[in-house]
Amino acid sequence: MFTIKRYTAADEKAWNAYVSTARNATFLFQRGYMDYHADRFQDHSLMFYVGNKLHSLLPAHEKGEDFCTHRGLTYGGLIMNMDVTSADVVQLFVELNEYLRLHGFRHVLYKPVPWVYHQVPSEEDLYPIFWECKARITSRDIGTAIALQQHIRWRRLRRRSLRHAQEAGVVVERSEDFATFWQILSDNLQTNYNVKPVHTLEEITLLHSRFPKEIVLYTAHVNGEMVGGLLLYLSPQVVHAQYSSATLHGKQIGAMDALYDYVINQEYPDYTYLDFGRSTEGDGSVLNETLVSQKEGFAGRTICYDTYEWDL
Repeated sequence: MFTIKRYTAADEKAWNAYVSTARNATFLFQRGYMDYHADRFQDHSLMFYVGNKLHSLLPAHEKGEDFCTHRGLTYGGLIMNMDVTSADVVQLFVELNEYLRLHGFRHVLYKPVPWVYHQVPSEEDLYPIFWECKARITSRDIGTAIALQQHIRWRRLRRRSLRHAQEAGVVVERSEDFATFWQILSDNLQTNYNVKPVHTLEEITLLHSRFPKEIVLYTAHVNGEMVGGLLLYLSPQVVHAQYSSATLHGKQIGAMDALYDYVINQEYPDYTYLDFGRSTEGDGSVLNETLVSQKEGFAGRTICYDTYEWDL
């Protein structure tokens, strides 16, 4: 039924056009985003055709005998438009597994797009990877999301912290000062977790230049000094907090509360969800209780980021 084609640079226009109309895609699947770290991941993305019509996409890379969708992205999985049906996808995974075997792969790692990013229900892939592929969940991370249109009240601690920010004169604005924010972020991550941001400053400024409407920075200031920042990834219905951080002074006066209040109530009141991202560490087995409690204080509740694996 399917013709399976490995993506090449000549397919960029067709790939991006499909992503822009898919029902479960975000800008992370645009080639301008995926390919920023092409030197670290050997791309093996696939395009599925029925006749001459592009049916669906699978962002992926290879590592030895492993086929991965996708270690370089927060999520991956089959990208589908409104024409894709459940029966199609069952057959697609049968043929995908055969393709992978013929190309020497022995193992698949699969990270589907979390449901909050689906513009309409799009879990057709989860059925065949269980029944046809015998997939097993090998990692589950906790994420936290706010259902923005429910307007659930923040916990008392968060409301009190927001009042402190207002009394301290915290001013929030959209910003292009990635360098100052990146220093605050890097210092915090190094001090608290002994890690660095996933992206370097050079990478995030490059990505912002490619996606200025989707990658947006908001910063908090007191007397002209930056005391915190919030870097957002915007998709059709989700505001995703990709990075957030504050200075010690910013933490003391509630800078993050002011940032989230501004983003939620002033900038993106019509969005469906705000996704804070993960609150688990390492392989996902360790829950950062302090971090998740902070997010829950803003009325966030749990979604799961799952990783499936199967042998070929």
